[in-house]
Amino acid sequence: MKTYMVGGAVRDALLGYPVQDRDFVVVGASPQDMLAQGYLPVGKDFPVFLHPRTHEEYALARTERKTAAGYKGFVFHTDADVTLEQDLIRRDLSINAMAQDDDGTIIDPYGGLQDLESRIFRHVSMAFCEDPVRILRLARFAARFAIPPRDFSVAQETTTLMQEMVAAGEVDALVAERVWQEISRGLMEARPSRMFEVLRSCGALQRLLPELDALWSGPAATQLMELLDATAQAACPLTTRYAVLLHDLTTAKTSDPSTPAQEKQRTALADAISQRLKVPADCRDLAIMLAREHLHIQAAMNMSAADQIDLLGRCDAYRKPQRFLELLSAAACLFGKSEVKSDAAYEPQIQLARALELAQQVNGGEIASQHASMPSQIPVAIRAARIAALEAATD
Repeated sequence: MKTYMVGGAVRDALLGYPVQDRDFVVVGASPQDMLAQGYLPVGKDFPVFLHPRTHEEYALARTERKTAAGYKGFVFHTDADVTLEQDLIRRDLSINAMAQDDDGTIIDPYGGLQDLESRIFRHVSMAFCEDPVRILRLARFAARFAIPPRDFSVAQETTTLMQEMVAAGEVDALVAERVWQEISRGLMEARPSRMFEVLRSCGALQRLLPELDALWSGPAATQLMELLDATAQAACPLTTRYAVLLHDLTTAKTSDPSTPAQEKQRTALADAISQRLKVPADCRDLAIMLAREHLHIQAAMNMSAADQIDLLGRCDAYRKPQRFLELLSAAACLFGKSEVKSDAAYEPQIQLARALELAQQVNGGEIASQHASMPSQIPVAIRAARIAALEAATD
């Protein structure tokens, strides 16, 4: 029975990245051996155990056999005779197929060290094509390991293999929740644009986000990817990054993007994509609002007090003020006048945040009591009071 640290922990340590989680493979042991030493079983699909003291995961060395389409169609086999090399060959990329023994020796049967040095993502074996999630994982790694002075590239043979997987419909078998899980993680990496570049290079972007793929041949996609990477540089939250990604995926641009038709199309696309990917409500709501309102926010300095109050109302800013402030930050990212690109303040952000603060000072309960005999007049009176508060502040 011998234990090895494997996978991402070995890779990250060699790259000088902080090691977040350590995974271990146990060779030459049975489930009974693990239980006898106090390990706690937790694996559902194959034997995984928690160390009795550290609670780190230890998996028995295993082989896999593809039995159905998609990423769940596998049968796993564990046995004391399964070797470390047999376990590692089933992994996705050579840089993830290394192991380290107790004395620190690196076991590298598939060239991971050389590929780390050459900054190359290369599949280990044809087992890669059996799991379409690996396409998304590779694209996410490209976003994560965007390391100066040069990014990781994808080996041509691996790109070809991924193209064949897409053509065979493997990506179509992915469930929305798994797609979102990988895309959301990629959005939070150092350079999210690399994820979408890799997905497009193999044809997966057209299957997963055809709306973004359709933009790719024009300048709109280049600008969008620059904005997205800027949100990463500014350490924006996932909700903001996702909203920036979806704020305008329209292909039929007009000379006036503020028309109701263009606004409706932007909003519909953000809504449709969010529903298709089954994204969380906070990401979906901010994306829809930014698609609908970003041009209105940009025009805030020329807005009347009434228009500002109406904008606050459309965004449900009184009930959810923090979300509205996040919307303003997302708009600041788009127009390049926040901390994302310069030290200059984004004036519409300041203006509308102040408008919200003033409107919140209006005592809605007191106004409601004054119009108790005519309930239909309450919202009208509250709106008028809020407009008056803004106008008084600008006199």
